[in-house]
Amino acid sequence: MSDETPAEDPVTPRDTAEVPGREAHLAAAESAVLRADDLIAGYLPGVNILNGADFYCQEGELVGIIGPNGAGKSTLLKALFGLVKVKSGTVRLQGDDVTNERADSLVTKGIGFVPQSNNVFPSLTIQENLEMGCYQRPASFKERFAFVGELFPALIDRRAQRAGSLSGGERQMVAMGRALMMEPSVLLLDEPSAGLSPVLQDEVFVQTRRINRAGVSVIMVEQNASRCLQICDRGYVLDQG
Repeated sequence: MSDETPAEDPVTPRDTAEVPGREAHLAAAESAVLRADDLIAGYLPGVNILNGADFYCQEGELVGIIGPNGAGKSTLLKALFGLVKVKSGTVRLQGDDVTNERADSLVTKGIGFVPQSNNVFPSLTIQENLEMGCYQRPASFKERFAFVGELFPALIDRRAQRAGSLSGGERQMVAMGRALMMEPSVLLLDEPSAGLSPVLQDEVFVQTRRINRAGVSVIMVEQNASRCLQICDRGYVLDQG
């Protein structure tokens, strides 16, 4: 029996020459703030969740990503944010190749990410959660705190309250506010309305649009397809990666 560790399965990029819409994607993505070309990615060797995904977001856009459960929507966001290894293909931010860069590096370069769950520090206050959002630039806290306060005034009024005592919708606002503390040019939202009541879902969508109108490009994965497409400038349907 050999003691050698099996090599990871090689990844062969797909032949994109005949893929419908490929040329249109490349042309439109040329000036994109964030783009992905022919992404192949997954969590385990030999098991790919994304199988040649193309994506782009222009500056100032709000782009939705919809599709069935297990299609790879959240995996795409995590690949863009360096949380899932890209086996083949490229991710570009403002034209620079950032494929497989660490998430903390991408934050400093202008990408914010709000995960679907476990997205606040429950033992910390609202203000402390927001402070964690700009730990790499503490000098900017006052300015960014004021900006977030304009978007989410209720957070400022309750800044001393522990995040663990908040409702699901309120926690989502804290998570979004924390991601905005580093002044991102692009904000990635993973299922922001998941588990919320219809009223709170509407509030999340309203706030998402407000963030976008404040000058932040937003990429949102969402199960509520009809509501998502109502507020988005463009939408992608992802199916089987």
